[in-house]
Amino acid sequence: MINKSIKKLICYGLEKKLFEREDQIFVTNKILELLKLDSFKCEENFENIDLEETLKEILDFAVSKNIIGDSITERDLFDTAIMATMLPRPSEVIKEFNRLYALSPKEATDYYYNLSQNSDYIRRYRIKKDVKWISPTEYGDMDITINLSKPEKDPKAIAAARNAVKVNDSDNYPKCMLCRECEGYAGRLDFPARQNHRIIPITINNSNWCFQYSPYVYYNEHCIVFNSEHSPMAINHDTFRKLIDFVKAFPHYFVGSNADLPIVGGSILTHDHFQGGNYNFAMAKAEVETEISFNGFDDVKAGIVKWPMSVIRLSSENSDHLLELACKILDAWKGYTDKEAFIFAETDGIPHNTITPIARKNGENFELDLVLRNNITTDEHPSGLYHSHAEHHHIKRENIGLIEVMGLAVLPARLKNEMALLAKAILNGEDLRSTEVLAQHADWAEDIISRYDINQENIDDILKKEIGIVFSKVLEQCGVFARNQEGKKAFLKFAESVK
Repeated sequence: MINKSIKKLICYGLEKKLFEREDQIFVTNKILELLKLDSFKCEENFENIDLEETLKEILDFAVSKNIIGDSITERDLFDTAIMATMLPRPSEVIKEFNRLYALSPKEATDYYYNLSQNSDYIRRYRIKKDVKWISPTEYGDMDITINLSKPEKDPKAIAAARNAVKVNDSDNYPKCMLCRECEGYAGRLDFPARQNHRIIPITINNSNWCFQYSPYVYYNEHCIVFNSEHSPMAINHDTFRKLIDFVKAFPHYFVGSNADLPIVGGSILTHDHFQGGNYNFAMAKAEVETEISFNGFDDVKAGIVKWPMSVIRLSSENSDHLLELACKILDAWKGYTDKEAFIFAETDGIPHNTITPIARKNGENFELDLVLRNNITTDEHPSGLYHSHAEHHHIKRENIGLIEVMGLAVLPARLKNEMALLAKAILNGEDLRSTEVLAQHADWAEDIISRYDINQENIDDILKKEIGIVFSKVLEQCGVFARNQEGKKAFLKFAESVK
């Protein structure tokens, strides 16, 4: 049986063009080496191979022969090593990417994205298990995802990781999961294997950066652009230049950066990186609701976007002028305090204001969406005033990073089971405070029950709709200027302060 499984994998590699037919014997022998086998025979050929099933057969064999232990982590480490036997070296991938790029940037990214999936670096069979739906809101159709392939992170843990001083930090290898040194790394029990990972070097703003895809692909062609050096997140003038340089190089992609401060930043603050891809988010579709102007920038259209968070959109064919204005807005915001609006640039020397920027090409124009962020905490909101408030933590408590800012909720895996239990309890008229799991959703659920005529046929759709509404409320709470007349007045006051 193991010979048949190996041959199926070989046929898969040939079908997906991971290697050439001339490499078949060599690849087969590398797989035999990993499985501690010294012979092989299988004359059958296979088509339309199920990769997940085939890898499971091989992993089960490895477990049965005590080559690996029977844990998810050890299986993941070993099947990555198996897949790596079929892949070209990094230089070959880079050479092919550059050849195709000369023809078309899209042809190059299509090749690279397909390779990242076919190599099992992106585990498609896990990603497809994520629960996804569209939720209509007053701001447009939000994307909602219950993520089943990546654990939820606590905002305090993210901040602690950034500030932690490790005795042997300089000896860590790789220093983090975004480092260039991950390419080809065998992994360990506390670090994922990356032998099947390939990275494309790029130059933006005359500096060395790298391009890869996210193994979790929350949306189409979800890519990561990261500094070739392990340096912390930073939002500065150069950030905008790098973003614009990237969309010049890949005009079919958007690209954006998480903020560089805890609470309002992403889950990794220790390595400077951006995220992008070939996807049109709800925020990109949102219209400018209030036009604004800045002296000396007549060729740059600017306005406040109709969005739950506080967003200034800049648009111009002149990328240099666009960047100049973005830099002025960033400088003004970093030092901006408005006590009446409860916005403080810093307290006790700790900075609070920063920006989540997103760049894209829209026809002949370059666009920059500048999302104003502030991470101040209060006694009432110790996790952040402009962050998901406690009443919504039963749905979303993790940082609101770039992806959520643009309108895609990445919700924790626990919600899949919790919503099933909640639906059952509602239909059966159970006490919603009888268990800890149900109790955290009780107030929310009781409000839903009071507003709907719920039955077996509609409860799932109702819960999905209401989760989408919660997400839009969370984004509103993250907006530094409230979505009302006072908030709009305060927003325009800030815009007028930009000189």
